[in-house]
Amino acid sequence: MYLTNRFFWVFGAVTACFSLAFPLGWLFPMAQIALVAALGLVLADVLLLFLRRPKISCQRRLSTVFSLSDPNEVSLSLENQGNLYFSLSIADELPVQFQRRDFEIRCQLPPGQPYVATHTLRPLSRGVYLFGNINVFVSTRLGLAERKLVFEQPQAVDVYPSIIQMKRYELRAMQHIAHETGIKKMRRIGHSYEFEQIKNYVEGDDYRSVNWKASSRRATLMVNQYEDERSQQVYCIIDKSRVMKMPFDGLSLMDYAINTALAISNIILKKQDKAGLLTFSDVIGATLKAERDTGQLKRIMELCTGKKSAPEKPTLNCCTRACAG
Repeated sequence: MYLTNRFFWVFGAVTACFSLAFPLGWLFPMAQIALVAALGLVLADVLLLFLRRPKISCQRRLSTVFSLSDPNEVSLSLENQGNLYFSLSIADELPVQFQRRDFEIRCQLPPGQPYVATHTLRPLSRGVYLFGNINVFVSTRLGLAERKLVFEQPQAVDVYPSIIQMKRYELRAMQHIAHETGIKKMRRIGHSYEFEQIKNYVEGDDYRSVNWKASSRRATLMVNQYEDERSQQVYCIIDKSRVMKMPFDGLSLMDYAINTALAISNIILKKQDKAGLLTFSDVIGATLKAERDTGQLKRIMELCTGKKSAPEKPTLNCCTRACAG
């Protein structure tokens, strides 16, 4: 049981009445009545809270993976299944990485009504974040005492490089028409050996791509049109030296480099090319061969977050652990 501020205000007023009763004797019976009434209200409040456990349910809902340096939403779903009106003070045990000891959500919970409290968390370091219990302090309309309810819901969340930014740049790269100011749509003509089609010659086409056989059959100039070659091997190279541990706007330069490498690798794979990863400091560190299969992006992400990659794709080292060392 916990005593609220209202409890001390009420009994402070009663104490003031007894103090004034010394010079003003006629206030003494009123002070006694106020004391008995205050004690009766406290007793009634305690009985409402502790005679039986309040029928309140609470559940934490969050994503299994958090995005580094982005706001990640956490929701607390509560429901009052009883017939009393409660005032709640919610204290969620956040991971130690956030260093927040003043987290508190206050709400009113009528009988039979659900309530969803949402808040956002912005992680600034990669790794595993451990959530603890949910502590709910319940009080009635009298508000003189509180009862603490503990909902044991330990959860572990992996913080990966910025997935939100990766998706945003992926959509921008896949746009056929850009609406942003200053971005111009350009026609990209490939000069490789990936044949696309034969088309009529127009002014500006390369003379070297004229198809003379097709031109003789159609009695007009025809040119071969090529597209950019696919399945090219593209490696993201990350510097993991000591200078990359310098902070900037809450993140280290290493985290910015990892976020960028993840976004670029995702676009590379979407463009049907092969993405790989290479880290270095004074020597070559972790390496991941460029591949284009469906699990390559996950392997790159796990390599950047300090986890072991899949057995069929062994790596030499981990860029995160090497940087920390």
